[in-house]
Amino acid sequence: MRDKALSNETDQLDERRHPENEDPSGRLGVYLARTRTPLDLLALLTLWVVVVPYTDFGSAHHISTIALVVRIGVSVIYAIDMTVRATLAKRHLFYLLTHPVGVLSVPLPPIRLIFSLRLLRSIFRRGNLWRFLLAASVLVLNGATIVYLFERHAPGSNIHTLGESLWWSVATVTTVGYGDYVPVTPQGRVTAVFIMAIGILTLAVVTAQVSSSFVEQAARRRHEDPAAGRATTEARLAELNNRLARIEELLTTGTRSLGSGEPADDA
Repeated sequence: MRDKALSNETDQLDERRHPENEDPSGRLGVYLARTRTPLDLLALLTLWVVVVPYTDFGSAHHISTIALVVRIGVSVIYAIDMTVRATLAKRHLFYLLTHPVGVLSVPLPPIRLIFSLRLLRSIFRRGNLWRFLLAASVLVLNGATIVYLFERHAPGSNIHTLGESLWWSVATVTTVGYGDYVPVTPQGRVTAVFIMAIGILTLAVVTAQVSSSFVEQAARRRHEDPAAGRATTEARLAELNNRLARIEELLTTGTRSLGSGEPADDA
């Protein structure tokens, strides 16, 4: 339920900004709740298809045709989505005018990735580490495929197979960077920056999740066994008192020795 509420957060904010788009019957809200996650996943999974021009998929005519058909199919799905949303909205044309990103994602499917950021944001919540790693892996695989398609025939490139591109993407996302494979095209380098950002973000999220888990476990143990916690605290206080008493004794001995003119005993 919490994930569902979070996934609808953006739409609720948009509706508050544009109250004339509210759907009195609630049909628009129900439709968005049912279709948002599948469409966001579709944007993630088809990123490599819609970013690379269909003419770059290979010299074989049927491969380019398949890529073109997939791109057109993705645009058709987004067009149907926007048509249904506008139909269910209170003011149809105004809904389209106030949702330019959704409209632009029809001819330019990569723009739909902006919507997918809402899905990634929900993954950052505690307890969704595996979902985050899965989404990060999908993005890295997208990046590896995009780099392969742009680099395999580029002059001076040493990334000629999908396996080499995957190896390069793993070395990049883990911030190792052996340098044995390097993208040379502008598109490949932009994708490389994208993968680097994913690697840094993944490291930060994993570190934060693990640290939070350890802190939560320690707090749970203290809550479940308060007697043990008090005993530990009392033991530390007793040790601190002993040290303070020893310091006081040494200071007193030193003061007396200075007053009598005799050297103080070595501690």
